[in-house]
Amino acid sequence: MRLTVVGCAGSFPGPDSPASCYLLQAPHEGRTYSLLIDLGNGALGYLQRHTDLEAVDAVALSHLHVDHCIDLCSFYVFRKYHPAGPMAPIPVYGPAETAARLASAYDLPLAPGMSEEFDFRPWKPTQQVGPFEITAVRVDHPVEAYALRVSAGSRTFVYSGDTGPTDLLVEVARDADVFLCEASFVESGDNPPNVHLTGAQAGDHATRAGVGRLLLTHLPAWTDRSEVEADTKTTFDGSFEVVQPGATYDI
Repeated sequence: MRLTVVGCAGSFPGPDSPASCYLLQAPHEGRTYSLLIDLGNGALGYLQRHTDLEAVDAVALSHLHVDHCIDLCSFYVFRKYHPAGPMAPIPVYGPAETAARLASAYDLPLAPGMSEEFDFRPWKPTQQVGPFEITAVRVDHPVEAYALRVSAGSRTFVYSGDTGPTDLLVEVARDADVFLCEASFVESGDNPPNVHLTGAQAGDHATRAGVGRLLLTHLPAWTDRSEVEADTKTTFDGSFEVVQPGATYDI
């Protein structure tokens, strides 16, 4: 698998990055299969630096906060009004209300909404998406939100989505080769419960899960990267880094 960080700003686009969006690719049936994981505000523009939009095979949404899903509205426009004609629908995996929420966001009638452009599929515990086997686990966030464990061949990638501390995240990340984990908060802050992780909490989850490599993401523009890194070092002694837009990782 190859992971490309399209956008990694937490909660809202930053000056140097759109909100959450990750491109995961792997060989499949003689070609490269492209899965988008989240498509937050500003991400569709940056995505075009890394792939043709018509090459996207499927979309996986961890949850329906704007910074993780709203650019699907722009992707709808691309697929519906392309000069070459409307495109066949591609799968979009997400929470149960995804189709209705995005139709409302674009002020569309619920029927057909965006169903002619996207084949909306609610998360099941496990599903096969092209070359990827994806396990979706509900995590601790104010809305229906999922961590995703993605396997292809012998390699495993895990994405935390947005979550507060939870043992479920440890279990879904168990022995992952690469763990992409949010670290929105800092230990010195007065942080609300059940929303996000600090770097120290991300590191603790990664240590308990025994992951190979930890990638930290979802830092808001106001969060000090060096403080997140220092927090992480208190609980994790393996290889880790704070991701940047445009970075790629072979998994």
